[in-house]
Amino acid sequence: PGSWTPVRLLLTGVVLAAGFAAVISLMLALGPDSSLRGMLFWLMGDLSFAGSPGPRLALLGLAAVAGVILARHLNILSRGDILAQVLGVEVRPLRTGIYVASSLLTAVAVTSAGSIGFVGLVVPHLMRSVVGSDHRVLIPAAALAGGTLLVLADTVARSVFAPRQLPVGALTALIGVPLFLVLIRRQQSTA
Repeated sequence: PGSWTPVRLLLTGVVLAAGFAAVISLMLALGPDSSLRGMLFWLMGDLSFAGSPGPRLALLGLAAVAGVILARHLNILSRGDILAQVLGVEVRPLRTGIYVASSLLTAVAVTSAGSIGFVGLVVPHLMRSVVGSDHRVLIPAAALAGGTLLVLADTVARSVFAPRQLPVGALTALIGVPLFLVLIRRQQSTA
């Protein structure tokens, strides 16, 4: 009864997403009309409202250093928990640290630019097929490729229908959904 099966986890995610979507809808409905466009763009992901990058750049620098330091442990962890433990990696604290750091970085990114989907989901998988699975190479390659994709998508979002601007998150989702489906299909065919 207390175990988290895949179905229970999925249903919990669906229910929580529906609940949070309702809260967001209420906030949009009750918010001031003058802020509606900004709120909608933030929900869909938009870089034009991102403020001074100072503190975020410092956090990005710390994340880069942590990525370099943890890359070897991530390589070992990707081989399985038992092998990682045999090789001296403390799996539970490492996983906890990775989850906490990833959550904090995601929170900073989302509060800065809204929900810009699929960049962090698709780019690392694409880069793994290009540079391999060594996290010492994969982490910086995925960061550079993700940043490049986001800058290109933002440029297109600002210029295609100029002077109107599209939310960059909508554009990255339009790119990311088909790519993710291709990646899933490719993974199923190799399994």
